[in-house]
Amino acid sequence: MKTFRIDENTVINCNWGNTREGFKHTAKLVVNNNVVKTSRVCYLNRTWESFEYETVLRHLLNKSNILPEDQKSEFLNRCRKNELDEVNKSFGFISSIAKLGNILCESQKDKNDWKTRMIKAGLENKGLIMPDDWDSLPEDTKEQRLNGIIQMLETNILK
Repeated sequence: MKTFRIDENTVINCNWGNTREGFKHTAKLVVNNNVVKTSRVCYLNRTWESFEYETVLRHLLNKSNILPEDQKSEFLNRCRKNELDEVNKSFGFISSIAKLGNILCESQKDKNDWKTRMIKAGLENKGLIMPDDWDSLPEDTKEQRLNGIIQMLETNILK
């Protein structure tokens, strides 16, 4: 569950769940600990949102009229920025952990294996797909590619 705060008494709680043919995002508008409105959006495959739960949030805001039109856009932009800030923090953490391989490991193969494991652990649920021929690449090529990923993570490419 993810919570988006509108003010001290008002939050929107979002969640996801499976459906028969895909998945859904749900949102509950909670004012003073009472659920006032709910919304649901179903998907077959994936969403094309600029941040998680954007569509269901927009739908709930339009349905509830809790915010004036100009404040809806401001609220959604703030949610988008917060999401990007969280992703950038996690990217910086992943790059730092991956670079520890240079210190903890001795051989190039061990360093590359460490970096690969840490990057996979941090990014697989964020869309990382390793090449099918990854294991057959020379260690120098792996090092170059892994260091490129680490550099991109460090520079917070989403800003």
